[in-house]
Amino acid sequence: MSEARPPLPPFTRETAIQKVRLAEDGWNSRDPHRVSLAYTPDSRWRNRATFVQGREQIVPFLTAKWVREQQYRLIKELWAFTDNRIAVRFAYEWHDDSGNWFRSYGNENWAFDENGLMYERHACINDLPISEDKRLFHWPQGRRPDDHPSLSELGL
Repeated sequence: MSEARPPLPPFTRETAIQKVRLAEDGWNSRDPHRVSLAYTPDSRWRNRATFVQGREQIVPFLTAKWVREQQYRLIKELWAFTDNRIAVRFAYEWHDDSGNWFRSYGNENWAFDENGLMYERHACINDLPISEDKRLFHWPQGRRPDDHPSLSELGL
């Protein structure tokens, strides 16, 4: 039996927003093991053109991602929801090992089981090269502060 990861479906607007923020917080931790626990053991991902199956593939995928995408900072925002599905839009900033900065924009579609674990994640992502002075995400590494502007507030 899986451990429950509240909030659980069926989602309300409030609980969907909570679920999105919890996902954002997890990803901003840059801890692949912690992030993997939000997904079912047999979850399925499409991330860009990469297909990931299960927690055992999530951990190495995220480990490699955060080696490549340094100083990663992410903001997610609820787009839509139904009983057990949530759609989000997001942006994150990062730089490569040569110091080139990017803002990556995307959308994700999520499906959850009755325990609140995600069993499907479909992500479409586009990278925009930016200069360092165009960065908008300046909080210390980790959780985005509650008073930091959202994507909508930033005009993204």
